[in-house]
Amino acid sequence: MFQISFPSLKSFKIFGEKQVINIAPVNSHDIENAQEKSGRALKHLLKLNHANHAILYNDRKFHNHAPHLLSSAFLLGAEADDLTRVYENESKLLDAWDDSPAEVTNDDWRDHLGCRKYQKAFVDFYEDELVRFNYDWKGVVEEYLFSGEKPVFNSLVADLGHPLIHLAYAYEIGSREIGMEALGLASVCYNSIHNYTDDPVASQPAPSYQSTSFFEIFEKVRSDKHLDGLFATPGDHNIEKVFSDREAVLLNHWNAWKIENPVEQFRESQELAVALFVASHGDMSQKYDFFLIHVLTTSHAVRVLLPVIPAKFQISLVRQWWLITLAIFIAQLRPELPLDRISNFDLKGRDWDWTAKQAVKGEYSTDAHYVKAIWALRQIASTWGDQDKFYLKAAVKFAEEFSGWGGFV
Repeated sequence: MFQISFPSLKSFKIFGEKQVINIAPVNSHDIENAQEKSGRALKHLLKLNHANHAILYNDRKFHNHAPHLLSSAFLLGAEADDLTRVYENESKLLDAWDDSPAEVTNDDWRDHLGCRKYQKAFVDFYEDELVRFNYDWKGVVEEYLFSGEKPVFNSLVADLGHPLIHLAYAYEIGSREIGMEALGLASVCYNSIHNYTDDPVASQPAPSYQSTSFFEIFEKVRSDKHLDGLFATPGDHNIEKVFSDREAVLLNHWNAWKIENPVEQFRESQELAVALFVASHGDMSQKYDFFLIHVLTTSHAVRVLLPVIPAKFQISLVRQWWLITLAIFIAQLRPELPLDRISNFDLKGRDWDWTAKQAVKGEYSTDAHYVKAIWALRQIASTWGDQDKFYLKAAVKFAEEFSGWGGFV
């Protein structure tokens, strides 16, 4: 297995009975007070999107990725003109806000969780709450994401983790608008996946084995005959079938993960995310998998959020990511992960600046998932170091080979 060192990171600590993944926060921005032209452009475009476009579109099935695309491009060095160009392209896909059936209030907001037609009402409600919290958007997030016996936080990986990704960009950019949108997404995308974290006794039966290694568990999943013949082709509806038809098998592997060194094991989880997305990709004729990209971008989101969320939710967040990662892996037919496809890749002198140029100026600079992937890979390298250039090779390989998304039926 590929190994790297991370001497700058602190080891985990135990506070009471709570394990804490103690890693340094990412470099964040205060976009509200941006001085440079590109930062001011990002601020105004995020506000424009927030005012004009719903967080869900196309019959509320798809998610508004404009904040992800704009933020990633900005972080990769996009100029104001670049940001305007990608926003104009992305906004063509989006829907205007439509009225909700009723307002959401302090008394009934939980009653409407999971109701997509209340998307505007939820965002309006959280923005109204900003007044009560003296416009501290992070305070509103803490109040409504982490409170109660069944916190909304426990469903953050719903819808391929889009609420999770949205929230991470809010913290990384320092955007109140993205923060309120993230709360709205977490509310309307809320689904039954929260049950696995809400009720740990029922959802954590004793597994048939244990391992501290994500890679080792993946190999056991690949060879598990209980999963053979479940699907003929990959695709989005497979994830639902994994939970409905093979729940016990899924939970057995999910609960097999044994936590001994949270920091090192989280590092390995990010290595796994890179391998699953990039190493599983074959020759140039094959498209990169649209569902596996979400394993990578949600992993980046987890990395952003771990240092800023309450300590007692840290392990829970990684376990949420691990659950959806296993489900996606199974749904996409459990591909092999030959790491030498990355480690043996020839950089031909290309570096992170080259990948940033592809993301900001290249042919696919208007593809939100393409740009997000390059940013996520760069941040993983920044977090853990990249002595063997494993992450750089993964980023260059992806940027060079990408020609559209696959993984569908």
